[in-house]
Amino acid sequence: MTSDITRQLIVILEKTVSPDKNELLSAKNFLEQAAASNLTEFLKALSKILVDTTNSVVARMAAGLQLKNHLTSKDEKISLQYQERWHQFPEETRELIKNNILAALGTENTRPSCAAQCVAYVAVIELPINRWGILIQTLVNKVVHEGSSEMHREAALEAIGYICQDIQYGVLENQSNQVLTAIIHGMRKQEPSNHVRLAATTALYNSLEFTKANFEKDMERNFIMEVVCEATQCTDTQICVAALQCLVKIMSLYYQFMEPYMAQALFPITLEAMKSDNDAIALQGIEFWSNVSDEEIDLAIESQEATDQGRAPQRVSKHYARGALQFLTPVLVEKLTDQDECDDEDNWSPAKASSVCLMLLATCCEDEIVPHVLPFIKENIESPNWRYRDAAVMTFGSVLSGLETNTLKPLVEQAMPTLIRLMYDSSVIVRDTTAWTFGRICDIIPEAAINKTYLQTLLECFVKSLKSEPRVAANVCWAFTGLSDAAYEAAITTEGDTPETYALSPYFEFIITQLLEATDRSDGAQANLRSAAYEALMNMIKNSPLDCYLVVQHTTIVILERLNQVMQMESRISNHSDRHQFNDLQSLLCATLQSVLRKVREEDAPQISDAIMTAILTMFSSSAGKSGGVQEDAFLALSTLVELLGFQFAKYMPAFKDFLIMGLKNHQEYQVCCACVGLTGDIFRALKHLMVPYCDEIMSVLMNDLSEPNLDRSVKPHILSAFGDMALSIGSDFLKYLNVVLEMLRAASDLQVDSSNHHMTEYIKELRESVLEAYTGIVQGLKGAEQTANPDVFHLEPHLMHIIAFIKRIAQDGDVSDLMMASVAGFIGDLCTSFGPRLYPLLDDVVITQFLADGKRSKGQRTKMLCTWAAKEIKRINSQVIAQ
Repeated sequence: MTSDITRQLIVILEKTVSPDKNELLSAKNFLEQAAASNLTEFLKALSKILVDTTNSVVARMAAGLQLKNHLTSKDEKISLQYQERWHQFPEETRELIKNNILAALGTENTRPSCAAQCVAYVAVIELPINRWGILIQTLVNKVVHEGSSEMHREAALEAIGYICQDIQYGVLENQSNQVLTAIIHGMRKQEPSNHVRLAATTALYNSLEFTKANFEKDMERNFIMEVVCEATQCTDTQICVAALQCLVKIMSLYYQFMEPYMAQALFPITLEAMKSDNDAIALQGIEFWSNVSDEEIDLAIESQEATDQGRAPQRVSKHYARGALQFLTPVLVEKLTDQDECDDEDNWSPAKASSVCLMLLATCCEDEIVPHVLPFIKENIESPNWRYRDAAVMTFGSVLSGLETNTLKPLVEQAMPTLIRLMYDSSVIVRDTTAWTFGRICDIIPEAAINKTYLQTLLECFVKSLKSEPRVAANVCWAFTGLSDAAYEAAITTEGDTPETYALSPYFEFIITQLLEATDRSDGAQANLRSAAYEALMNMIKNSPLDCYLVVQHTTIVILERLNQVMQMESRISNHSDRHQFNDLQSLLCATLQSVLRKVREEDAPQISDAIMTAILTMFSSSAGKSGGVQEDAFLALSTLVELLGFQFAKYMPAFKDFLIMGLKNHQEYQVCCACVGLTGDIFRALKHLMVPYCDEIMSVLMNDLSEPNLDRSVKPHILSAFGDMALSIGSDFLKYLNVVLEMLRAASDLQVDSSNHHMTEYIKELRESVLEAYTGIVQGLKGAEQTANPDVFHLEPHLMHIIAFIKRIAQDGDVSDLMMASVAGFIGDLCTSFGPRLYPLLDDVVITQFLADGKRSKGQRTKMLCTWAAKEIKRINSQVIAQ
């Protein structure tokens, strides 16, 4: 770009902070066009403006910002595209930009440094492929060089921090010594500038993952710990907080090396931080001990697993939390009394952090915490000061989860009358905390909640509280969820049957009515009340016994009426927020409908199915039907309806088919597509041959889905399973699709991945299960139900060698679940009954014999039975081979 154009660009960049909206917009348009017409020249010009100290502060800052935004993006896909694009720039362009941004470091008068961000994002692109080799040493020199200015040191450390934060793991490992040298140099208490110390401390926080080798060496670790501990004592709050954040992270990453520092440094530093009046400092002190507890909970689990397997654990707990318990709990309960009266849900405060820390300490130290908190609870639960009442209830609710039932039950039973009284407290915060505590009680020790002594008074206060402030009512809804689970589990029932009655039966109808009213409150959007009430309603219905069936029927009608009312509201929607609430409401109603339908008896379903289908088809036709969440919940509700109606669903197919296809084609919202694939399988199983007229179109869409690169991979296993449902349902009519489906199954079963990638290995497992389901459905569908196999099944013969190889691959995989083992055995048995003696040479294999022998020893009854059956079938066809 010529100097004239550069001057014009500077003027435009200065307008990017203009208060005039028109100037802002025209500047934005100009910059977008400049980037689109000649990106390399545009970026070179930006780097020149950034490095030239004679330009205005605003122009340089805007140039740095524009440059950074063309190097990286918050969207991962776009970021990767930018990285590819950078590699394609001519080398001289890349070198010029790199030289300019590096030269700009430390020459800006603004914080944070824009040049540091540009340097970091280029480094993230180039360092992994061994380019820009001089960069790290150059940055280190800028920090440690005697004559280096404050701005140079700070900007270089900022760049190091950004690089450490975003670079992929392992790239900087060989240079971790140099990086640490610069960071520790900047953190020393001899460093005169607090800006430099802060940049260095932040950089240390970002580099901790790949300094493992340094933490393994005593001398280096001692030096790092000394510098960090010193920084926690800095009078500058920001440095102190950043150093404490480092300690929190060090504790998580390097727990096993912390013993020498715990007593003389870490414990006193963090305890002092917890007591601080500065919230940011106190939060880090509390977070440190939450992390210690978290780590020690994990170590206890690891130790138990090792004991179960008869080996020594790899790492052991040092029980720091137990040792510190008596000193930590007084500070934590005191912090709980500092709650804010205008408490904002999203505002993370020391009081909230203390509650979480108490929960973790209770889980970690179990009953040992009781003597340290019980006196505080007893002294303050009826205090005249609401803050102390609230802190006492919060302490009680927080420690419940760690205690043994024998300790917990008497405590809760003793506290019940007081807690019920506190549900009527004058302070909304106390009522809210008490309702939350009841939610915890119903969740953790439900037998205490459904105790006959208190049940009626408890339910009375719950129902009254449903009319209370949204935050209190929402917590009560959560408590109802736990209460209904508890009552249902305690009900007397034969294995798997619905109980005749349960503890909540006398109150059931009243509770449902009150919950329905709560869902309809005008302030239902606050504190998530509406969805909490629907959630509780669904749970109450799910856990309803036989003597509450009439109420379930009535609720179905209410939900349907509401769906229809909501549809009529659509024309009155005027803004985005209304639209969002409207869609949420429809989703909740569809989810509730599904929950109610699960309880409806088969003989009653046809009486309501027309009304349900009318409502759902109207919804799909409306603009709400375009919302992913609404569609997903509607498809799930329909799955339940299909299950109830069976072949009677056929009459709705002509009207519903287009919406089914629409769902199957929804690649953007993969959850919708997934729910729709599941529904397709359900419909095939219910309608069998009645689905043949729709098969061509459905098959064509499913095949397109499998080859669609933009469809989330998690949907694909479900599609393969659906092929099994189709084949099983339509039998020989499936032959026309057989070869193309088998081709897809073969490709899926051959897929190999890097075994170190946990997500991919899980995906492969899921894929294999689906391939197996598909093969099983195809074999059973083509074989038919008769004793003598239908000759259609012999169309599979050319593929048998590959199918058996797939079975052997599963058998050789060390990690086969019991469920998978049963499925494989069942499939082997089906193959034997379908193909008889001609299959024996393929099954006469030590891998399969051993696999079935292992299965016979399974603890699972079904697995044992199927493996025994499959082994017998192989024996049977073997004797037929011998006879022939």
